[in-house]
Amino acid sequence: MVDFFEAFRTAVRLILDLDADLVEIVLLSLRVSLTALVPAVLIGMPLGAFVAIRAFPLRRVVVVFMSALMALPPVVVGLAVYVVLSRAGPLGNLGLLFTPTAMVIAQAILIAPIIASLTRQTVADLWEEYEEQLRSLGASRLGAIPTLLWEGRYRLVTTTLAGLGRAIAEVGAVIIVGGNIAHATRVMTTAIALETSKGDLVLAMGLGLVLIALSLFINAVAFWIQDLAQRVEA
Repeated sequence: MVDFFEAFRTAVRLILDLDADLVEIVLLSLRVSLTALVPAVLIGMPLGAFVAIRAFPLRRVVVVFMSALMALPPVVVGLAVYVVLSRAGPLGNLGLLFTPTAMVIAQAILIAPIIASLTRQTVADLWEEYEEQLRSLGASRLGAIPTLLWEGRYRLVTTTLAGLGRAIAEVGAVIIVGGNIAHATRVMTTAIALETSKGDLVLAMGLGLVLIALSLFINAVAFWIQDLAQRVEA
């Protein structure tokens, strides 16, 4: 127990002293996750909005499929990206395996369905509420999408933060495609797994505390935005 508290105190000291290794790992984690968030939002939000208001064959099947993809196993995504980016894969000549770019691709694939599915629900609710008004103004279903996305902007920011939180906490996919290489592809989750297996609880605890702090911050911002949206709509 004494060793645990001593390790905890040392971990806190690492954070306060801005330990170089810790800072490097945290910054890489944020860079990878924020970069992955961009294509996930650019693909997920329009797709979710389209599915929400556009009638087409097998639409219910697509909705169920999108919801199912929210629980896509990270290791399966990591394996699929690994196969595609490996030397024997179709994109192997790009040399992206075991780089931050490969990790970005894996995270984007994981969080895009989450953003798409949550966006679909938000836009569907708004379309049900404003359909008559938008049609009276001459807006088509597809033409109404930008307006609906703007009306749901507060909820969609929360959706984006949910995707970011999922990306930062990811370990399975990124360790497969990134390789957990020191000073290159080691992020918070993979570093915690490695340092714990090595018995180095100090760095693992320090990174764990930072990860918890980031998760709390993201959830706090999401809660604040939801509260702000409710006050604005009222």
